[in-house]
Amino acid sequence: MLLGLPSHLAPQSSGRAIARSCHAIATVLLIAATVLLISVQLTRPSLILWPALLALIPMLALLVIVERVRSTVSTIAYLVIGGAAVYVYAVTVLSQIDVVRSSDAFSVSLPKLALVMVGGSGLYARRGPLWATCGLLAGELATQIATFQTGSQHKVDVTTLLGYLLIVATMGGSLVARDRARRFQPNLHLAARDEKVSSLRHEIEQQASALVHDTVLSHLAAISIAKPGPLDPELARAMQRDLEALIGQEWLHEADGDAASLRGDWEAGELYRAVDRAIEQGLDVVVTGDVSAVGRLDPVRSKALALAVAQCLANVLKHSGVDRAEVVIIGSDSDVSVMVIDNGVGFTESETPGDRLGVKNSIRARITRVGGTVQIWSSPGSGTSVMIGLPAEAGVSAGAAGGSAAGSARGSAAGDDRGSEDAA
Repeated sequence: MLLGLPSHLAPQSSGRAIARSCHAIATVLLIAATVLLISVQLTRPSLILWPALLALIPMLALLVIVERVRSTVSTIAYLVIGGAAVYVYAVTVLSQIDVVRSSDAFSVSLPKLALVMVGGSGLYARRGPLWATCGLLAGELATQIATFQTGSQHKVDVTTLLGYLLIVATMGGSLVARDRARRFQPNLHLAARDEKVSSLRHEIEQQASALVHDTVLSHLAAISIAKPGPLDPELARAMQRDLEALIGQEWLHEADGDAASLRGDWEAGELYRAVDRAIEQGLDVVVTGDVSAVGRLDPVRSKALALAVAQCLANVLKHSGVDRAEVVIIGSDSDVSVMVIDNGVGFTESETPGDRLGVKNSIRARITRVGGTVQIWSSPGSGTSVMIGLPAEAGVSAGAAGGSAAGSARGSAAGDDRGSEDAA
């Protein structure tokens, strides 16, 4: 039990649990003694048992105080007044009930056991056995004096002694367990920290792998298929921009954009820029649906969505065999979905080589890290559809500049009227 608690909370928690258990047992014992006296008094009205009943009242009251105020003063008060109450109780019972003629009678043991249960009180758990011993001595002393005055038999109270040994053993075991937990706690914290570091390292490695695929590998592929001669200025600018991002380590922060601009204007968002870059690379992209829905995403998810869609469009440009794609945006109060569709050659995802990281890292892993889902429908000869779903940020309304936009993205040529066609 203690191993699951922080080291600074374990002593208080275990001590409080033992104290409450002891006080609950003591309360049951005093109530049992009260019920016993009342039942005997009702069956034998000639007996004078009310002094014993009155003696139990201050014990019950002080027990409540000890439960609420765990202090040395309240514990000593309970022992002193409780000892006097046990004396009055024992004198009354031994002198009035003729069948009770020895100091080890069960009816006499009840309040004594309640005194022993004070061992769970106090501010310091290590003093518990000492308080229990004081309770045992106080109860036995009071009982033996009452036994001597009433002429009853002096006997060893086995019941009270067993109760004392049980409570001391429980508290001792708790102290041993607490010391062991204190020794093992640093190892547990170290293991938890190592697990967190490992998880963080894995996440950073996935981000780095996806970024390398999106930038370096994509640029190398573009250079390999470029015509001989000077490097295309747009490709050079893209390479320079990505190089600056790598050097500045901006990739470590998923959301490096302005959240206000993301929610305020579709054309200021990361997704629009991703579509725009694909168009500049020669892909005819048509955007349909509710473009303002992207404004319901927080900056982290908006950035991840833009990067994933950019990879989808790059795959269309490099692998589909067509130069046209459609991006459909669907929004609701709880989520935002974006589908990238092409009528290209298609593929079978399960047959994709293990070293191809585009779908695995740049799309699936990236979206999964921010709590989204990715579904891919594709087969050879039937095109590809990639559905990306992300939860919308609670309480965020769409930007005013969006609205329902059918064919709102740029085409690949000026004046191209294909923006309203269905590219699916």
